[in-house]
Amino acid sequence: MICDGKPPAQNLPEGRGQSRNYGARILRAIAIAAGAALLIALLLLSLGKYRLSETGRTLLTAFVYSTLIALPSIVLLTRISHRYGDRFPRLIVLMQAMVLVCTAIAGSLGADLIFLIAGLFPRSDYWAQFRGSAPFSVVITLMFGLSMATYETLRYRYQAATLELRTKQVEQERAYKLLAEAQLSSLESRIHPHFLFNTLNSIAALIPSNPQLAEDTVGKLASLLRFSLNANHTGLVPLSKELKVVRDYLEIEKTRFGPRLSYEIAVPAALNDVKVPPLALQSLVENSVKHVVSQRAQGARIQVRGSIASVEDSDRICLEVLDDGPGFSLDAITPEHGLGNLIARIELLFGPAGRLQVTRENEMTVVRFSFPV
Repeated sequence: MICDGKPPAQNLPEGRGQSRNYGARILRAIAIAAGAALLIALLLLSLGKYRLSETGRTLLTAFVYSTLIALPSIVLLTRISHRYGDRFPRLIVLMQAMVLVCTAIAGSLGADLIFLIAGLFPRSDYWAQFRGSAPFSVVITLMFGLSMATYETLRYRYQAATLELRTKQVEQERAYKLLAEAQLSSLESRIHPHFLFNTLNSIAALIPSNPQLAEDTVGKLASLLRFSLNANHTGLVPLSKELKVVRDYLEIEKTRFGPRLSYEIAVPAALNDVKVPPLALQSLVENSVKHVVSQRAQGARIQVRGSIASVEDSDRICLEVLDDGPGFSLDAITPEHGLGNLIARIELLFGPAGRLQVTRENEMTVVRFSFPV
């Protein structure tokens, strides 16, 4: 038996809209810095260097440096941290430091050019001014920039972890809800008058002729009802328990349909401890009984099979329910249907790795439930 391989992985590249967002931020920051620098240059030119006090010159100088260095640094650090922080966690600090050094040098060059235009020093002193201001700018930028980058990185990771935790909580609550719906659906089908009365009539008919079988059927019915009520709330149960429920259900239905129902369970004992969603295999078997056995005068033959298959260097569990009915399509299954609930639980528990498929093999309908080991 061959299980189908995993579906092609979905690529999740960074969207073009997000790239344009970052580009717009950078352009906006550069425009703000250039505009502020231009205004400062005009202010200096209008006031004249001799009319400014030493304190005023110091404040304006510091503001020019901080404007031309801080704004590009913030935008570039945000982009680098969000885009490469998870990809290169060990190199992200070095990348951030390189960005800060580059912005500090570029900002110093721009600020000194503004001061030169404003006439705060002669053209021959430009590079001397730059050599004096650049080291100080680099040190200050690294100190404040790396501190803020570390804070922002930790805050980003905290928000991501919080979001992941909330997502898991929502998925867990949804899993509990689906499991409760499956339990309720199973219990309703068990106590449905049609099923329950037929089972009780079968038991009553067996009492005079075969009291032992009648007693066994009562025990199986009680076990089935108990399992429907007490399915494990972790969302998974050992396959051995699930198979016991399947056998009990088939034996109960066999007392009703007699020779019209024949079944075979061929699941290796090595799979007994495999965890499966409760009432998953039983739902598939019940679907065959309701829509094939009960609808045909000749009844039907049901097989339950299980195996481990290797697909693309990974092991997968394959559980199959076969019957000789006409078959059906999963596209026609509604969410309210028992199989619809099962499909939703499989997606929630196993994601894309878990699949439910319907095929035809040798005039048999095969419903295959597969998931990774």
